[in-house]
Amino acid sequence: MNARERMLGRLRAAAPAAVSSDALKQLDDSIDLHYDSRRVTQPAQALIESMQSALTASHAEVFRASERTWAALIAQRLRESNVKRLLLDTSLAEGAALQQALPSSVTARNYDQPIENWKAELFETIDAGFTVARSGLAATGTLIVTPDAGSPRTMSLVPPLHIALVYAHSLHADLHAAMRAEHWQAGMPTNLVMISGPSKTSDIQQTLAYGAHGPRELWVVIVEPQTDESAATHGDAA
Repeated sequence: MNARERMLGRLRAAAPAAVSSDALKQLDDSIDLHYDSRRVTQPAQALIESMQSALTASHAEVFRASERTWAALIAQRLRESNVKRLLLDTSLAEGAALQQALPSSVTARNYDQPIENWKAELFETIDAGFTVARSGLAATGTLIVTPDAGSPRTMSLVPPLHIALVYAHSLHADLHAAMRAEHWQAGMPTNLVMISGPSKTSDIQQTLAYGAHGPRELWVVIVEPQTDESAATHGDAA
């Protein structure tokens, strides 16, 4: 046998025995019990506050708005920040709503062709990317994003500014709570991106730098089920 065959032979010999469904359920139950016994039940407002606090600590800008005001809030911030070209998915209701709210100074761009066809335009002219998070982890201020053809990973990775929308009702206390509430065991998502702040690294001379491997800035808008009057009180960045 050659080296490859010997290595594969050792791996096959060490393969674990089949585990029964009852044993797997027992393991799942014990994991659930472990986390449930340590987790303090938090009301929805507490999850929002925790999410905002954790994201702010990671140098993200956090805004809170209602379903009626979030698009106008982002549009205003884009205008104030002199953003000229925004990458978004207008096939989504949120993308279409934001496009309608954009000022004339901001041009909307869909991700509608292979990256090879417009790489220079994407990397050199797009100022910001807008995505809608699947959910969020309040304990760590983490956004869970599910990339797809209309909103690929490039949308939140390449532009220097990433704008993410997350609904308050989709916030979970932690990763275990998210996996259980979203029934990941029934079909593990093939591609999930977890984002806990703008891109940062300390690889170079142990100096913290932002934007080395992704966007330098992250704006997160938490959409709350509240009246416009109360939303207005949270319209400023945290």
